[in-house]
Amino acid sequence: MTHRPVIALTDCADANAQARQAARIAALFGATPSILPLAGDDPEGAAALTLLDLLRATDLIGGTTEPLVVLVNIAPRDGHWPNGVPFCWFTYRGHLVVSTLSPRVLASVGAHLGVTEVHVTDVREVVEAAAGQWAQFTAEQVEEIVHTQFRSLWYVPLLARWLVDGHPVPAETQPVPVPAGAHAGAENPRIAVIDNFGNCKLDIPAAELPGYAERGAIVVRSRRDGRPVQVRCYDRLPDVPRGEAGFTTGSSGVGFAELVVRGGSAAELFALRQGDRLLSPA
Repeated sequence: MTHRPVIALTDCADANAQARQAARIAALFGATPSILPLAGDDPEGAAALTLLDLLRATDLIGGTTEPLVVLVNIAPRDGHWPNGVPFCWFTYRGHLVVSTLSPRVLASVGAHLGVTEVHVTDVREVVEAAAGQWAQFTAEQVEEIVHTQFRSLWYVPLLARWLVDGHPVPAETQPVPVPAGAHAGAENPRIAVIDNFGNCKLDIPAAELPGYAERGAIVVRSRRDGRPVQVRCYDRLPDVPRGEAGFTTGSSGVGFAELVVRGGSAAELFALRQGDRLLSPA
């Protein structure tokens, strides 16, 4: 068996769900995975930025790296799919990513890492192919996996293991999906992640913020009282005057913007939450 480190991003984030996923992944891969719960207000936005950051975290090492397996599960209940959104996979510099087919999650790696296509799977097609060739499943077990509510437990780790082992997993190749409203998102970014310091990590590079290149001021919409607030732009966090708010180039993405308060919390000052649109129309 090939032992590969596994990192899972999931919105099935309660202790019971995490324990079950950890046990199954460990049994399949021979090592305890890192399971990162996405339990905030906007798990898709957090997954998009975190996936980008995970893959970029393997850069600037100066030598060879161990290939990662990254599992991403965001489960929208929109009723569009018979049993949830499909799962897809792609590779990046030898790393394997298995993810729900979420345009918001995948668009970031497409735009910033050059990932152009994903391989979309159908649970029944894959499990039936496995049962007929390389896996020992009865017809009843196939049906149990196909119809489960918890596909990120019963299906996704199997799919990842079979791909690592080089099995001929059936899939349909598609371009990386483009999220609806992508143009509006560039004009008015969302808060993707709020870190433990209260810094608000945005979902676009700082250079794309209007006025950032000139180090001018950007008007932020405060959720605390609804008033527009002018926030100046700076190169780095240490350049922001102590106690004041500022836009800086942060540590996430490829120079993604952050709204910060030096020595304080931007999220608390402006009463912001994950997923909020940030800029004021004023």
